Amino acid sequence: MEHRKMRGNGIDIHVAIQGPSDGPIVLLLHGFPELWYSWRHQITGLAARGYRAVAPDLRGYGDSDAPQEISSYTCFHIVGDLVAIISALTEEKVFVVGHDWGALIAWYLCLFRPDKVKGLVNLSVPFSFRPTDPSVKPVDGMRMFYGDDYYVCRFQEEGEIEAEISEVGIERAVKKVLTYRTPGPLILPKDRSFWGSKDDFIPLPSWLSEEDVAYYVTKFEEKGFSGGVNFYRNFNRNNELLGPWIGCKIQVPTKFVTGDLDLVYYMPGVKEYIHGPKFKEDVPLLEEVVVMEGVAHFINQEKPQEILQIIVDFISKF
Repeated sequence: MEHRKMRGNGIDIHVAIQGPSDGPIVLLLHGFPELWYSWRHQITGLAARGYRAVAPDLRGYGDSDAPQEISSYTCFHIVGDLVAIISALTEEKVFVVGHDWGALIAWYLCLFRPDKVKGLVNLSVPFSFRPTDPSVKPVDGMRMFYGDDYYVCRFQEEGEIEAEISEVGIERAVKKVLTYRTPGPLILPKDRSFWGSKDDFIPLPSWLSEEDVAYYVTKFEEKGFSGGVNFYRNFNRNNELLGPWIGCKIQVPTKFVTGDLDLVYYMPGVKEYIHGPKFKEDVPLLEEVVVMEGVAHFINQEKPQEILQIIVDFISKF
C-alpha cells in the first residue's frame, strides 16, 4: 500500500492507494470519527481483484490538512478536494464508495460533478439531506425532534465537544462511538454520562481490535476532532449553499446499503424515504436497496467481506 500527499483545492490531502496503476479507480470516502483506515479490508480486497483503491483522509482528518476556519468545511470545499484527487489520478470517471459523512459528500459529488463518477455505492446515509428550501435549518429540525443533547446539536458549539472528549480521553471516546449499536438517536448529555467512568471497561466487537483503536487514537491525538466536527457545523450552511440544485436528481448508477441497527436508519422519515417511492425518484438509477440484518452503523468495518462483495458485484457491471 502506498501513502502519498496530493496537493489540491488549496490543501494537502493524504491518500492510501493500493492496486494496479491501470486498474479502474475506486474512491473510498470515510465518515466520523474515522479515517482512510476504515476501508482497510476493502482496499486490499479491491486491489486483489484488479481495482485501484484510493482512500483519502478527508480534510480535517488524519494526515490531511485541517484548516482552522469552520467555514472551510462546507460541502463545496470537501467535494472540491475529491475532484482534485480524481483529476490528479485520471481523466476518466471513477467509482465512488461512501459511508456516513463520506456518503453524504459522495451524493453531493454526484450532484455537482456526475461527469466524474461512473457508479456509486453508498452506505448508511441515503440522499435524505438533498437540497431543499434554503431557509430551512436542518439542525433546528434535529433539535426539535431530539433536544439539545442530540449529538449533532452538541457539536454545533465551537470547542465544546472537543473539550469534553479531551476530558474523557480520546481512546474512550473512539471506543464508545465505534461500538455504539443502539438503533436510535445518539444522545450526549452534558453531564458526560454517555462516556461512562474512566474505569469502565469497554468490550470491543470481533471486528474491531485494540490495534485498530490504537491507530485511530494516534491520529486523533495528532489532529484533534475539530476538523471532523466542523463537517457537522456546516449542516445549515450547506443547505443555504445547495439552493441552485433544488429539484436536481442523482444521475449516476447507485447501490445503497444500510444495517437494520444503524442509528441513521431510525432518524425521522429515513425508513419511509428509503423504502418509499421518493428515494427512487431522487436517484433514478438506484438499484434495489440492501438492508443487512443485525448490523449497526459502521457497516464496512463490521461486515467487511460482505460489503466488499456488494461493491465488486455492483461496479463489475460497468
